[in-house]
Amino acid sequence: MNSKVKSVLDSILDQFKNSDSIPQMIALATFPTADFPMHKWSLLNQLVCYFTGLTDFRGYKQWLEVKRFVKKGEKSTHILVPWIKKDKDEQTNEEKSHLAGFITACVFAVEQTEGDPLEYQQIQLPEFPLMDRAIELGVNVAAIPGNYDHFGFYSPTKKVIALASPEEAIFFHELTHLADEKINGKLEKGQNPLQEITAELGALALCNIVGLDGSKHLGNHYRYIESYAKEIDMSPYSAVLKVISNTEKILNFLLKEEKCLIEQ
Repeated sequence: MNSKVKSVLDSILDQFKNSDSIPQMIALATFPTADFPMHKWSLLNQLVCYFTGLTDFRGYKQWLEVKRFVKKGEKSTHILVPWIKKDKDEQTNEEKSHLAGFITACVFAVEQTEGDPLEYQQIQLPEFPLMDRAIELGVNVAAIPGNYDHFGFYSPTKKVIALASPEEAIFFHELTHLADEKINGKLEKGQNPLQEITAELGALALCNIVGLDGSKHLGNHYRYIESYAKEIDMSPYSAVLKVISNTEKILNFLLKEEKCLIEQ
């Protein structure tokens, strides 16, 4: 086992055990939510798109308007569009429109397009430590607009870590999800508490390993882990204990200590 990884995890575990020393949570900076064309769609159509795990969908012509083009071979997502039919009134000879039903339209996410950068894509993400490891594992790291509900996500299907914050801790959280999938197989859908606790513990450990100020990040991580620990009726300390072995494997994998993968 990597001795530095073990030392870092042991120190974090001690901090969680003695929670009185945890500093106040520091709010993370985030970029404003972008004004996407899809925000004018029906709630149903927006949900259909959000269920894919991606956030910026537009039709083929809408992408052309911003000088972006759908990549060859990309599969579309289907949304519902009203079918408005026009008929002539036999008495007045006037045309009247009415809703005759619905048809489907094809839309594509920004990750499925290429071309000129969008305004929010020009956000400059820093060169995160271990970014090259994400690329080595076949995943792109891209900027997205964010809001106060999320700061980033990892999409296994699109092979992208999407970030709405320049904080290393957010990148490390999604990178840990990536490594978790590589080691243990397909991740469970949704916000699985143990997966989220593992990712947040891994992010906190990586912050310490690359030399970031642990006191700055500990409060954020503790609150995050605490919220998911409550879902499985555990204390933050007990929840961390439950996932610490898997987190060790993930960290060693990211740091290329492959021997840990056969350790229990």
